[in-house]
Amino acid sequence: MAKNHRLMPQHPRMFRAEVVRTVRVSPSVQRLTVTGADLADFPWRGYDHWFRLFLRLPHQSRLRLPEFTGARWWQPYLDIPDAERPHCANYTVADFRPEAAEMDIDFVVHRGPTGELEGRAAIWACRARPGDMLAVLDQGVLFDCPGDASEVLVVADETGLPAAAGIMRSLPRGTVGRLIQEVPTAGDRRELDAPPGVTVTWVVREDRACVPGAAALRELLGRTRVDASGYAFVAGESTLATEGRRHLHRIGLAKDRITFSGFWKHEAVLTA
Repeated sequence: MAKNHRLMPQHPRMFRAEVVRTVRVSPSVQRLTVTGADLADFPWRGYDHWFRLFLRLPHQSRLRLPEFTGARWWQPYLDIPDAERPHCANYTVADFRPEAAEMDIDFVVHRGPTGELEGRAAIWACRARPGDMLAVLDQGVLFDCPGDASEVLVVADETGLPAAAGIMRSLPRGTVGRLIQEVPTAGDRRELDAPPGVTVTWVVREDRACVPGAAALRELLGRTRVDASGYAFVAGESTLATEGRRHLHRIGLAKDRITFSGFWKHEAVLTA
């Protein structure tokens, strides 16, 4: 995941939590609700607020976390012996209820050629039960829309759906623009709290052999004009993010008005 250092916390905090509910909200999404005393202080900012998720290894009875100060958590994390180092992956806050100290986390259910679950975090999420422990490290937001933006364009595959949904919910109600959202099946479409002036286009992939993000990219490539004073956010599979940014810049949007983030890369080993 890309970083927006301006919007990242200077002293990110680690929050311990535990699972309280788990539900399959659509064919391709497993939602976990987590809570904990720490989460009452989580500084949720809406939009695509993201975090590092830490999970204990299957053989562990407790979750060992890196001890650090400031923002330098990565080296202390690597210093933990392999046999004890927790799994770490990047996720977006799907929803947050501060009054209940509850956070929703959506996991895309990846499946291999024969239908088997893939991805350590997704497998964990599908098997999680109330009481299972985890931790989240606050990382802030990537969405960085200029105050003078005339329109907002958001493009994402299913891994970017929590970010897209959060952005739609957080945008000022007078915002105009478009969301291009790709999902694996028609059943993965959902009601989004988008401003009235934002058009939501669902692109349903259906064919498991198709590369995720390619259909959303094709939809975006069909756009031949863009308002130079607009803003775009493109997230998901690496090619969608990089080629989407390249196309938007080619048709007239300045690079500093495009936020793009490759959450994962097709054919790479999935770890989240």
